[in-house]
Amino acid sequence: MLGVGIGWRPEIDLTVERLPGVDFVEVIAENLRPRRLPASLRLLRERGVTVIPHGVGLGLGGAEPPDRRRLAHLAECARALGAPLVSEHVAMVRAGRVEAGHLLPVPRTRDSLDVLVDNVRLAQAALPVPLALENVAALFGWPGDELTDGEFLTALVERTGVRLLVDVANLHTNGVNQGVDPLATLARLPLDALAYVHVAGGYSRDGIWHDTHTRAPSEEIYRLLGRLRALARPPGVLLEWDGDYPADRVLNDALARIRGIVGARPTNDTPATGTPTADPPTTGTSAAATPATGSPPSGWWPVRIRGDVRHGPARARLAQRYAPLVDALVRGAPAPAGFDPERIRLQAERLAVRRRRHTH
Repeated sequence: MLGVGIGWRPEIDLTVERLPGVDFVEVIAENLRPRRLPASLRLLRERGVTVIPHGVGLGLGGAEPPDRRRLAHLAECARALGAPLVSEHVAMVRAGRVEAGHLLPVPRTRDSLDVLVDNVRLAQAALPVPLALENVAALFGWPGDELTDGEFLTALVERTGVRLLVDVANLHTNGVNQGVDPLATLARLPLDALAYVHVAGGYSRDGIWHDTHTRAPSEEIYRLLGRLRALARPPGVLLEWDGDYPADRVLNDALARIRGIVGARPTNDTPATGTPTADPPTTGTSAAATPATGSPPSGWWPVRIRGDVRHGPARARLAQRYAPLVDALVRGAPAPAGFDPERIRLQAERLAVRRRRHTH
């Protein structure tokens, strides 16, 4: 059981240290240097706070196999942090050598599922701890989907044994932006595979929900968390806040609201000593996992893929679908047939803003 936590960011490191009752934190893996962990993360670990590396760059939903260097970095982060698991996303982030610079949705097709399953198995074989995958928020959907969100994620869990990181804010976002019923998705998910939950805030403008992680969660998002709690008890719930950081009181109030919904008790304010530990998991339960030890825990690992990656034709077909979309989002090409041109234009503008920020 992870408890209630918050996303650790360098801008609020001292705040996170001060907040009472924080059981675990999540840190962006790509921003970590495992051999030189920030002092704040070392302090939190000494207090017994669990630290989970959260990747954003693997692109497991892409047409290519996951990059070995990125996987090695994620594995090193898990070992350095003594993490019980690592998390990533069901998303594509690049097509060929063109980086989109954002977590983009994957088509819910059987080709996409086959490729994602292969990529997840490759990642699991390279990681020292279990992997949890998050559903993403999106401005647009793919034409020609063959499965619902719930069916797609359920099949992924059944075929790989991967855990789920359910982001209820992303469910809300897709409900507003794409008309995907979040309650129907929740009802279809295999919540016995739940690793933990994300909660975050955003805002609505011109009929579009902007999942910015810069505001307190809305009442609709809190209600979704309550609905999830009615279906299953989440091992952990984490508040994400990634900009326009508020006063400590605001963050503390949001964490208290989460505790009230899931029925969690605040931890003792007296810091614990030593590194975090967890009870060993059993197959088919929603427990997190044992900390990284360099060897896989019993009952968690799927069959490792040996030799060449499978589903070559499916990868080729997926690559052909991804290339024109990324060209439209990054290079200004026309929106591919079947996509909403206005949504593609809005997404391209967002990505351009992100690139300018990273450039400067």
